[in-house]
Amino acid sequence: MVSSSRCISAAPWLLLLTAVHASAQACPAIPSLASYNNTALPDLFTFANGQKVQTLADWACRRQEISTLMQMDELGTLPDPPASMTASFSGSTLTITVSEGGKSITFAPTITYPNTGTAPFPALIGMGGISIPSPAGVAIINFNNEQMAAQDTAASRGQGLFFNLFWERRVRRCIIILALCGQALIFLRLGAMMAWAWAVRVIMDALEQTPAAKINTARVGVSGCSRNGKGALVAGAFEPRLVLTIPQESGSGGTDSWRISDFIFSTGILTQNASEIVQENVWLSTNFDQFANTSVDKLPFDHHSLGAMVAPRGLFVIDNIGIDWLGPFSSYGAMVSARTAWTAMGASDSMGISQASNHSHCVFPSTQQPQLTVFINKFLFDQDTDTDIVETAGNYTFEVPDAQWAPWSVPTLV
Repeated sequence: MVSSSRCISAAPWLLLLTAVHASAQACPAIPSLASYNNTALPDLFTFANGQKVQTLADWACRRQEISTLMQMDELGTLPDPPASMTASFSGSTLTITVSEGGKSITFAPTITYPNTGTAPFPALIGMGGISIPSPAGVAIINFNNEQMAAQDTAASRGQGLFFNLFWERRVRRCIIILALCGQALIFLRLGAMMAWAWAVRVIMDALEQTPAAKINTARVGVSGCSRNGKGALVAGAFEPRLVLTIPQESGSGGTDSWRISDFIFSTGILTQNASEIVQENVWLSTNFDQFANTSVDKLPFDHHSLGAMVAPRGLFVIDNIGIDWLGPFSSYGAMVSARTAWTAMGASDSMGISQASNHSHCVFPSTQQPQLTVFINKFLFDQDTDTDIVETAGNYTFEVPDAQWAPWSVPTLV
């Protein structure tokens, strides 16, 4: 269960970064945000109670605050690891069985190995496969995310292996034990993307326990395009063992800002916004509907916050300026704002943005290959490459502070 009254322990990579265990310092409690309203992107470096983020240890708490708020108001609660998990590898298939409360599910990602390189291989988890070219020397782990949680239509909620494991069991038991009914409803309301992020976490556990799979678990990234690019970003934000996240043309619910997309839509440009996305599919928790159907200004976060949760690990955002529905300026503004988290930690070269000129959706243009290659080499092969990339074919101008969207300053966190 997510608690809004205290900070949950930060991820291991962040504890190493700050050299301060988050549980050793008191993180600010989240106040009531019932009256929150902000037309600008919320300041990444100000807690919900108004306290400023000044140190790396503060950021560990602020990151957890963002995580808590996003789980409560948009994505749904990320479940704990399953009570039991077993994994085996044969041929090209990693078979994973997880059990919880007497219920079990099995899913089986497949691994395509490179023709070059030496085992154990770095890898990319493909959220529904990948649309970028397979990098040389990198294994591709194909994860059937739609089997885990369906994303067909708005009627898909509660369908898939994840819900077979968590929701159905709790519904049956809540009839006997009334207290469990609330938990059953929590999982029914959960968005598909959080179910996928949970499964990616399980895949990482399975890889760590299965040396026969020949994967270097210290060098694993995640990628996906369009709807699966949204899921790749959520997985990268919530699974700290992923060293590189590559969302491709993810649009609304991915790298776009809810606030900026609403503004663009209001000018007559057909861009997907919050009120439309909740009618289209089940990527988000039903808790998000109250904001999507009234005003996203009431959210104490936006998707620059989601992107910032990846910091200081690698994030390479791939976009296409030619499709208005994807909101390329919304993505650019949100991700330039997110990049300030890396800047504050002295790691801005670990976050890149590349927006290519118009092309078919999810067809990777060769012009972006050099940029993709340097990110792959840096984070999956530990090479010293130049990844300080912020480029757009849209001629957009956006810097922080931005008077309209990001009127806040960027501290140096020590």
